[in-house]
Amino acid sequence: MIILAATPIGNLGDASRRLIEVLEGATVIAAEDTRTTQRLLAGLGIGNRPRLIALHDHNEKDRAPEIVELARDHDVLVLSDAGMPTVSDPGYGVVAAAAAAGVEVTAIPGPSAVVTALAVAGLPTDRFTFEGFVPRKAGDRARVFRELSAEPRTMVFFEAPSRVAATLADMATAFGADRRAAVCRELTKLHEEVARGSLAALVDWAAAGVRGEVVVVVAGASAREVAFPDAVTHVLEQVRSGIRLKDAAADVSAHTGHSSRELYQAALAVKG
Repeated sequence: MIILAATPIGNLGDASRRLIEVLEGATVIAAEDTRTTQRLLAGLGIGNRPRLIALHDHNEKDRAPEIVELARDHDVLVLSDAGMPTVSDPGYGVVAAAAAAGVEVTAIPGPSAVVTALAVAGLPTDRFTFEGFVPRKAGDRARVFRELSAEPRTMVFFEAPSRVAATLADMATAFGADRRAAVCRELTKLHEEVARGSLAALVDWAAAGVRGEVVVVVAGASAREVAFPDAVTHVLEQVRSGIRLKDAAADVSAHTGHSSRELYQAALAVKG
């Protein structure tokens, strides 16, 4: 089978007993960076030397069939550099290919920068979206943030430290300077830091520069900030994901304050 294994995002002490056992017995590992995997094995005191296959964004499409075929006869462990494979990391292509080929896929749960940042940010956790890495180009970044400006759920982003200040400034423009947010850096590591405040305050905080691995968590738009057309769009997005129109309208109504009946009728008109 294919085994997706979450690895520590910083502190090696977060490696689970199950992960260590699987690493000790693994014969084949598909790794985002084989050097990182070798350091992980050494850091955990594991003497096992499995076959290592490089699996990264640039070769996953080509390597996925080979890895799936190997998994018919052997357990193949899939590792990213940190956290859970497939979550803004390689692995999705292998899982999709395995599912299509009827090869079993399982996972060893564990550390996740997304969930860890969400937990410590001090923002609502009942509903959230993971938006992945922020676009590098300023124009693309601004467009994405405009599209998300009415999103009522807490939003989680990955960002490179060198672009955090610019990204926070763009967020303040699109979401409003008073929108609450948190910048979580070096999670689980020695110099872990969580900076919380308004986007305007965080722009000032980041002006001197930010170092380390960064996750940005932003509060969703409050009900009064969501225009009716945007609320209808959210209803239609839920419908496209498989939710019944009536249920989607009720859910968006609860988060925006707009009439469930009016949202239902407007969405129905757009669908028609």
